[in-house]
Order: sequence, then C-alpha cells, then structure tokens
Amino acid sequence: MMIEALLAVTLVGALVTFVAPNRIAGKLAFGISLIPAALSLWMFTAFDGSGNALLDGELAFESQFEWIQLGDYTISWLVGLDGISLPLVVLTTVLTSLAIMSSWTPIDERESQFYGLVLFIEANLIGVFTALDFFVWFIFWEAVLIPMYLLIGVWGGPRRKYAAIKFFVYTNVASLLMFGAFITLVFGLGDVTSFALPEVATAMLEGGPDGFAGLGGSALASVVFVAMFLGFAVKVPVVPFHTWLPDAHVEAPTPASVLLAGVLLKMGTYALLRFNFTMFPEQVEAYAIPIAAIAVISVIYGAMLALAQTDLKRIVAYSSVSSMGYVILGLVAYTQFGVGGATFQMVSHGLISGLMFMAVGVIYNATHTRMVTDMSGMADRMPVAVGILVAGAFGYMGLPLMSGFFGEFAIFFGAFGSGLLAYSQLFTSLAMFGIVIVAGYLLFALQRTVFGPYHLETDYDVGRAPLHDVAPMFVLLGIIIALGVAPELIFDMITDAVDPILENGGDA
Repeated sequence: MMIEALLAVTLVGALVTFVAPNRIAGKLAFGISLIPAALSLWMFTAFDGSGNALLDGELAFESQFEWIQLGDYTISWLVGLDGISLPLVVLTTVLTSLAIMSSWTPIDERESQFYGLVLFIEANLIGVFTALDFFVWFIFWEAVLIPMYLLIGVWGGPRRKYAAIKFFVYTNVASLLMFGAFITLVFGLGDVTSFALPEVATAMLEGGPDGFAGLGGSALASVVFVAMFLGFAVKVPVVPFHTWLPDAHVEAPTPASVLLAGVLLKMGTYALLRFNFTMFPEQVEAYAIPIAAIAVISVIYGAMLALAQTDLKRIVAYSSVSSMGYVILGLVAYTQFGVGGATFQMVSHGLISGLMFMAVGVIYNATHTRMVTDMSGMADRMPVAVGILVAGAFGYMGLPLMSGFFGEFAIFFGAFGSGLLAYSQLFTSLAMFGIVIVAGYLLFALQRTVFGPYHLETDYDVGRAPLHDVAPMFVLLGIIIALGVAPELIFDMITDAVDPILENGGDA
C-alpha cells in the first residue's frame, strides 16, 4: 500500500495546506512534501520488481481490486511500479519539494492556495506514473491540467490568462483525441474485458484488434497509433504542437515552470513509451521514418528558436522542445540504449531544466527582468546563483560527468546503430548538430548576462541570493552530477524494464 500512502499524504496535505494561514503555508507545504519524497526514496532502495509492468513483469508495490463494472468491462484500481515508472516517481516527489522551497521568495500572495495546488499536482503526477488501468490513469492525467491552469492563470505574468487558456485548450483537446483512440482500440479487441493496460497490451501483441467501425484490424491499429501519438505529442511537446509551451513558461511563476518542464512534459514521453512504443511494435516500424523526422525537426527547430530569444525563460523553454526531440529519437530507435537512454533523459532533463528555471527565477527575483539585453556582470553580485546557472547550462550542453551527457550519448549510440530505423545514421547525425546550436544560445546568454562589467537597466539593488533560493539548486546540481558519474543508479533498472518491449518488436 505504499503507492496509496504516497497519494494519501499528498492529497491530504494539499487539503490541509489550502486551509492553513498564508504565513505558514510555504513551510507547511515543504514539510508535508518531504514525506512523499522520503517514501519514494525508500521505495527506490527497496525496489524488487523486474521486467515491464505491461508485459508480465513483476511489479513492485502492486495493489489491485475491482472498482466499477461498466457493462462487459471492468475498471480496476491497479497500481504498481517497474524500472521505467519508479525513477519518474522519485523525480516528481524530489522536484516538488525543491520547487516549493524555491517559491518562498517569489510567492507572496494567496500562499495557502498556491502551495495546496502544487501538492495536488504532485499527487496526480504520482498517479500518472503508477496507475495501470486506463480509466484510473486518465483521471490522474486530466486532473493535472486543472491546478497547472490555475497556477498560470492566477499567479502568472501580464498575459497569464491567455497562456493558461492556451495551455488548457491544447492539452485538453489532445487528451480527448487520445482517449477516443484508446477506447476505440479496446472495443476492437474482442477478448478484452477490462481497461487494465497489461491486458490490453497482451491482446495487442498476441493478435491485435479484430476491427471496429468499418475498419479492419490493421487499419484500426494504424489509426489508433497515429491518433494517440498526436495526442501525446502535444503534451511532449514536439514541433509543430509546441506553441503553447513558451507562453505557458514565460507567464507561469517560476515554481510552476519548474514542475511544468521538469515533470509535466515527461507525461507525454512516458505515455508514448507505455502506449505507442510498447503496444504497437508493427506501427512503430511502419511510421519510424516520419517519427524520426519529427524528432530531428524538434531538435533543430527548437534550438534555433532558442537561439533567437532574448528572454532567459524563453531560451530555456524552447530548449525543452529541443531536448524532448532527443527523447523521441531514442524511443523510435527501438534499441536498448535508444529507449533506455530516452527514459534516462526524461529524468535528466527534468533535473537540469528544473535547475535552469530556478536559476533564472533567482536572477529575476533580484533584477526584475529576464531580458539578456538588460543586464550584464551578474557574477559579481550573485556569484553562487550564477555559478549554479553556469553549471546547469553546461549540463544542458552535455558536459561529461553530468547526467545530460550520458542521456544524450546513450540516445545517439542507440539510434546510430538502430536496425529498425532506416537512415538511422543520417537522422542521428542531424540530431547531434543540435548540440552545437545548444552551446551557441547558452553561451551567448551567459556571456551577455553573467560576464563583463556590471550593468542593470532596472533600478534594483542586486546582492547575494538567500539560502532558501540557492539550496534547492545545490541539491539538483548534486543529483545531476551523481547520475552523470554513476548512471547505473537508475539505468540498470530502466533497461530491465525496456528489454521486454524490444523483444516484441525491436532489437536489443
């Protein structure tokens, strides 16, 4: 019942924080968030699962009971963890605690509601990564949208209402497309009697759909695959469905940006791996080239857009589009290092992007501007915060002994030798060029803001950042270096869960 304990603590904690006095809400929420963080770290050390959750693997912390009978179909409470989902649960709980601490400076109104919503997001994110019945999973999936919409719309910047509505419309329409596609698939699988993902995956791999609504089995599988891919692609996001992301990041308060880039984007790539790349190996092979093209375009186009920005938040936001392109390339490679590296990169990018948004937020708290052209010489006034920002930027650029290096190297290694993806060497080479552009825009931004003589367009006195602002960044930097030095801390459990996927359609 450990997963239920995680959910209960965060949900009850959210309710308690909602009604707490504003003056103690931040500290209370942080204290509450440490409980699921500690529990998830204990679960990480006690993990005894093996294989893949959808492919007859041995689940850790599994719990199941029937919930609702919907005609001929059963909806069950089915939760559990494998080597893919557990690292993402730990990422969620740890990053939430650090995001809450980073909120103490910028959030100074309606604190109890803000921190309550953050804990509510955490609960639903845990549900997304642990639920293995589609209906239960979809409830958590949709419930994440509401608090993030409010965090952007209430505590965001001048164009917060526009950004919040755009975020909600894009992601909700994509969710409806994905939901309709999956339900159609279940109706087309004649022997399926529940919405449990392991049962659906087994039926797909052993025989596939019989057909539905005038479509034959093969055509139905292709239609569902494409519809679900598009639905999840908006969440990732990939080009051309990325336009909601920069607006959401720029207008969102910094802690919301940390969670949005650090964890919410991983919902899309996690779902692609769980659904498309696990259940549809034949369709993955059939559509491998267009998927790889989308991945490479996202890498290059996202990096070029970042290069053209002068707002630090927009630079980091567009870099997320580029980084998620690498994840898609690793998934479509369908090799152990490709898929395993993509999953590792989900965790790595969550840590590095969270660190970068925190660092940008700390600079904004002091200067009240994010424009590269408005400041220079910040290293003289904020040496610790700026030092961590530089370290995070090098992590983004793939500096060896940091997690970003191993994640990208594994993806490139796996994609370059892919036997499923035609022209894999070409796609990989083009994607690798993105690293050059990443170095260009990050070094340009750092040179203008960090080095040189001190200059600030706004009329504020800039000094050292308070301890509670830099402490979360120190923790993230430590984890980034730890995973860079010893990637096997999570990579071994990831590949153990990835290998069964490859046995059904890839080449391990």
